[in-house]
Amino acid sequence: MGFNEILSSIFGNKSTRDMKEIKPWVEKIKAAYPEIEALDNDALRAKTEELKKYIYESAANERAKVEELKASVENTELEDREDIFAQIDKIEKEILEKYEKALDEVLPVAFSIVKATAKRFAENEEIVVTATEFDRHLAATKDFVRIEGDKAIYQNHWIAGGNDMTWNMVHYDVQLFGGVVLHKGKIAEMATGEGKTLVATLPVFLNALTGNGVHVVTVNDYLAKRDSEWMGPLYMFHGLSVDCIDRHQPNSDARRQAYLADITFGTNNEFGFDYLRDNMAISPKDLVQRPHNYAIVDEVDSVLIDDARTPLIISGPVPKGDDQLFEQLRPLVERLVEAQKVLATKYLSEAKRLIASNDKKEVEEGFLALYRSHKCLPKNKALIKFLSEQGIKAGMLKTEEIYMEQNNKRMHEVTEPLYFVIEEKLNSVDLTDKGIDLITGNSEDPTLFVLPDIAAQLSELENQNLTNEQLLEKKDELLTNYAIKSERVHTINQLLKAYTMFEKDDEYVVIDGQVKIVDEQTGRIMEGRRYSDGLHQAIEAKEHVKVRRESKTLATITFQNLFNKFEKKSGMTGTALTEEKEFRDIYGMDVVEIPTNRPVQRVDLNDAVYKTKKEKFEAVIEEIIEAHAKGQPVLVGTITIETSELLSKMLKKRGIQHKVLNAKFHEKEAEIVADAGVHGAVTIATNMAGRGTDIKLDDAAREAGGLKIIGTERHESRRIDNQLRGRSGRQGDPGESRFYISLEDDLMRLFGSERLMNVFNTLGVEDGEQIEHKMLSSAIEKAQKKIENNNFGIRKNLLEYDQVMNEQREIIYEERRRVLDGESMRDSIYHMITEYVENVVDSCISPDVDYEEWDLTELDVNLHATLPIKIPTIEDVKGMNQKELKHLLKERAVKAYEEKEAEFPEPEHLREIERVILLKVIDAKWMDHIDDMDQLRQGIGLQAYGQRDPLVEYKMMGYDMFGEMTAAIAKDTVRLLFNVRIEQKVEREQVAKVTGTNKDESAVHTPMKREEKKVYPNDPCPCGSGKKYKQCCGRKA
Repeated sequence: MGFNEILSSIFGNKSTRDMKEIKPWVEKIKAAYPEIEALDNDALRAKTEELKKYIYESAANERAKVEELKASVENTELEDREDIFAQIDKIEKEILEKYEKALDEVLPVAFSIVKATAKRFAENEEIVVTATEFDRHLAATKDFVRIEGDKAIYQNHWIAGGNDMTWNMVHYDVQLFGGVVLHKGKIAEMATGEGKTLVATLPVFLNALTGNGVHVVTVNDYLAKRDSEWMGPLYMFHGLSVDCIDRHQPNSDARRQAYLADITFGTNNEFGFDYLRDNMAISPKDLVQRPHNYAIVDEVDSVLIDDARTPLIISGPVPKGDDQLFEQLRPLVERLVEAQKVLATKYLSEAKRLIASNDKKEVEEGFLALYRSHKCLPKNKALIKFLSEQGIKAGMLKTEEIYMEQNNKRMHEVTEPLYFVIEEKLNSVDLTDKGIDLITGNSEDPTLFVLPDIAAQLSELENQNLTNEQLLEKKDELLTNYAIKSERVHTINQLLKAYTMFEKDDEYVVIDGQVKIVDEQTGRIMEGRRYSDGLHQAIEAKEHVKVRRESKTLATITFQNLFNKFEKKSGMTGTALTEEKEFRDIYGMDVVEIPTNRPVQRVDLNDAVYKTKKEKFEAVIEEIIEAHAKGQPVLVGTITIETSELLSKMLKKRGIQHKVLNAKFHEKEAEIVADAGVHGAVTIATNMAGRGTDIKLDDAAREAGGLKIIGTERHESRRIDNQLRGRSGRQGDPGESRFYISLEDDLMRLFGSERLMNVFNTLGVEDGEQIEHKMLSSAIEKAQKKIENNNFGIRKNLLEYDQVMNEQREIIYEERRRVLDGESMRDSIYHMITEYVENVVDSCISPDVDYEEWDLTELDVNLHATLPIKIPTIEDVKGMNQKELKHLLKERAVKAYEEKEAEFPEPEHLREIERVILLKVIDAKWMDHIDDMDQLRQGIGLQAYGQRDPLVEYKMMGYDMFGEMTAAIAKDTVRLLFNVRIEQKVEREQVAKVTGTNKDESAVHTPMKREEKKVYPNDPCPCGSGKKYKQCCGRKA
């Protein structure tokens, strides 16, 4: 017995301890249930109202205190308001704590109410109760309720997910365990088919009694809509309102009402986008969300681990118009790629011939040729196949080390004969001189695709005897030329990436003339998401579809930061234990494994290991054919779409009928996965496809041995493998699972497959022979653990970077919300004015210099650009120090603003103008700041070369940039306010014009009709200068 086993036998393992902690709660529920079950229908509903009242009154004193403090804010000085707001925040937290305590007290009764209600719906076709106003309103919109006199009659069947569902579920004991775990803000790990959706009804009902709202978060809109319809009547029977945000348009009244419901269903994407939209709103009536109270996240590992670092982005158009450079340069890139393909094939052929030689020098030359072929086209399938042969990749890597020594000193010897060089690890493509010569051709400008040394050219200009006007004109010409060439080179590089590093039907698909990105893990189409930095446009040009305009980020947030805003959150999934540490460290959520209702009958076999992928896939096909022959349903899990397609072709050749779930059949995902348990069915899908859909077996399938799971490769995360395994063995069903592995698989190559290959050869393992041993499976799992730990470290480090932006976002959004709430900004504006004066005086006049040496002219120039005040003369400041000068100027600035106020007959007119201008300036500066921080993030890693911690530097520089942004907001706000005129009609204006998001299609796309003829870059400029448009007014467009 090992040390861990000894400790477990004394103290019990974590699962045992968790169950011991929860069991008393379940016993209380079971004790309370008989009394609740004995109540008639009206008394059962009255019990719910009684609980609501008890919870509400538990914090009555605290709520009264909050109202009193809020009423006192208007009569309090600006500097003292922060104290009041801090008191309000503190008391509101106390209210939540009181509510939580009250919820714990009523939990046994509340859970019993839900269970008793579920039982009544399951046992009765109709339930009759005394009608309330809520029932009457419900009967007008829902088919499952009707009113007869003073009675409301609830039916036990209703439409959910497009199907007429008859309620037949009642909570069993292990589901009560799960409900307690969720209420306690933890993650309930429950096996597939254990009824997670039903479990959620318990804590959802309980927490909805506070009236603060409960969010039920799902991974797709089908599940959000289905679950709201499926579980909704259970809540509505007790007077709780239910809605789903995905049913309504963004920013609509209907969506606002959905958030006001007691229970709100929706997708993680839409909850996130609504948060961002609310923080781009220009009027309180545009806001839809209320404070983030409690969220239950379904498939929590998918949302908070897999998608945690994926930012939600709302984007808008960049100032410049359509850019057709991608289409213009596409033919040149196609020539380059074709020439490189010929070169790659030639070097690969040469490598094969020379490496087979017995001459050591020829072998070295062969590996150099192979390395060149790899630098040409690393995704060349013939190259990948050759590299999978024993010893070939190791030989190439040794060659790479030789040429990379001393900071790539000899790398030019490798790359000189190539047209361009692909660095797969860096995700970059660089043109060589030979490539530039090829695409430049007979052009008049041989430097068409060469970036000039702008610093040297500007330095040369300074040394020429030019007038100021000539110097400015020449500088402008140089910078314009640089910008044009820079854009051209960037476009070429992005097109090369599109042609050489991104494969159609692998990384993306083309549907209805649009390029859509495919999720590499699930095979799902990521609707609305676009590659950044022009790459998406390059792929559009490659595929000959419409090249859409480049967009700019207007607002962004990650799921990590979004869900950490909730006062309480919990989650459900079948696979979270392997990521328990991450959930605890980042989200403060413990993972509790809930036992299954029936023992698991599935048999998990040891991994089957083969030498090569070819042998492995042949073995998989034979296994499928054998299972299919006896009618056993088979689900084949793959990591990539490419593997799915390969297996599908192999099965077609053998005449086996099957279904493939990939991006092409994305809309049929739930249907295909649900049918996978039918007798004789063969289904191929990526490991994570169809989450949230149960695979139910028919009787013939059970008799044939249940669902057979075949994994074609180990994923780098054990959680994904467990997700695939968990498809089989639902509710005590029979089944089996096995993973098929080759030494050429990515995971095996990372962890010494070459050594294993040598062992295989030493043992005399024949080609096609299967190796199977528990030690081998354990070794693979250890490799997965190492990768998981590494990935967690990366995500945790990235969270540190995200937190910088998150803190800044909180400050900006809080300021915006104050403006939107209609608070008077007068005191804030006066503070901006005086602070601006202080900053300008500090920048122009040192406190250590006597008044005779003050540069009042510079001070006048700087202040006059923003404030219309008279600067004192040297006589006026005689004998003053810097502090006294500041006081004098601040007095004059404040007086000037008071005079501006006097121009308005109604003070509230100016107050609204202040709010309008402040919103406009904040939004404009914040959007620019997002871009600046993004650029800082991309380049901050270079600080490591200077022996500096990039994270520390990022925090410091980000803090400085935020300070500069807030100073710029104050300056521009003050300047605009002093220039506003009473005759101007000032209205709130949306600075951020939304064109779309990266994950949904909620932005409205209205066709635009061009009113005037489009001017193309090479057309004569309409201004009449005689120049081309791109060299004249087009520069400013």
